Amino acid sequence: MHYIPNTEQERQEMLKAIGAGSIDELFSDIPEEIRLQKELDLPTPRSEPVVFKELKALAKKNLNASEAAVFLGAGTYDHYIPSVVRHILGRSEFYTAYTPYQAEISQGTLQAIYEYQTMICNLTGLDVTNASLYDGATALVEAALMAVGITRREKVVVPASLNPEYRRVLETYWDLLDLECVLADLAEEGSCISTLRDLVDDKTAAVVVQYPNFFGQIEDPRELVQKAHAQGALFIVVANPIALGLLKPPGELGADIACGEGQALGNPMAFGGPHLGYLAAKEKYVRRMPGRIVGATVDSEGHQGYVLTLQAREQHIRRQKATSNICSNQALNALAATVYLSVMGPEGLRQVAESSLAKAHYLYRQLLTVEGISPGLPGPFFHEFTVRVQGDPEEIFQRLAEYGLIGGLPLGRFYPQLSDLMLFCVTEQRTKEEMDYLVQVLGGLL
Repeated sequence: MHYIPNTEQERQEMLKAIGAGSIDELFSDIPEEIRLQKELDLPTPRSEPVVFKELKALAKKNLNASEAAVFLGAGTYDHYIPSVVRHILGRSEFYTAYTPYQAEISQGTLQAIYEYQTMICNLTGLDVTNASLYDGATALVEAALMAVGITRREKVVVPASLNPEYRRVLETYWDLLDLECVLADLAEEGSCISTLRDLVDDKTAAVVVQYPNFFGQIEDPRELVQKAHAQGALFIVVANPIALGLLKPPGELGADIACGEGQALGNPMAFGGPHLGYLAAKEKYVRRMPGRIVGATVDSEGHQGYVLTLQAREQHIRRQKATSNICSNQALNALAATVYLSVMGPEGLRQVAESSLAKAHYLYRQLLTVEGISPGLPGPFFHEFTVRVQGDPEEIFQRLAEYGLIGGLPLGRFYPQLSDLMLFCVTEQRTKEEMDYLVQVLGGLL
């Protein structure tokens, strides 16, 4: 328990004990121009019960996913989480997880990670995966850095149809590392496959495609894969793992690396995190992967056991010269994904994907019956789609919240040229009644 000095005498005794002349001296490293030059304007102290009631009253002003119908996706999704996931995560040996350096006392954690790796490999159709990353955006960064290290090139080509937040994170890293990040413009139909093709050359380290893309469109990248490989570049697929319950896995498409956000696999939306980044690759690139990789073996008596087969230990000690700055993993989030996939199985995952697909197409057809709503970007889609609205999408978004409806996303926030489009998402959680209610409310608003 930390002791906080309250009186002036106590503060002076603390300063004397640590050899500081004044409180200001403690903060001498903070530039003068950014320091607060006045006392904090705080309310008078209140008792804990009173504060708790006030916080509860404030929280009631929020519209949360447990009370509202969520039609907002764009990277974080409202899928059903079986109760067994939370029960297993709540076991003390997991929620107090420690890095499993000592295999003899970490068999449970190591086995859980091993099973997670196996399932991600099965989903992506690739050979190896690591013990998870922070989120989808940083997983993409690590995939791109792998490609730079493997090809010894500095250019990565990304589509404008990639999640804008992923692009921002990638561009931040690339700017600091003095690498080249080339953005392919949107074609009129929202696709970037054709515009990406023209940007790939013999200086390209990797080409990135999102599958389905940020607008929900399903694009066939196989021709682009051939172009990238012909130029000596790697191909990276950012894939929605739930969609992989129906779509061809990245490995079958020819991808060298697959990555993305695993939140949909048994992890709550949780106000945006913590989430789960996954990363898988061909076996020949295993030594370029960040983090750690768990393997199965047998002991001297022939019993199966689990060990840390590979880990990029230099990342702990080489600082900026390391392969990656990823020194930990999202073990608890990865465990949630493991339990979720174990419970659902291949058929259950396929049913979730089919239900999300069918419901999204039902809502799309119903929305097009509303006066003032017309088709958005064309092409096949999974469980997200765009529509064009007559009115201000931002105002519509706010008004929908008044009716207990969250979403869709006004695309003008990220794409000024698409300022009249909204992106809607439908998962297996949504009911026909909720979708019909959304259509009814939009009909009234427009």
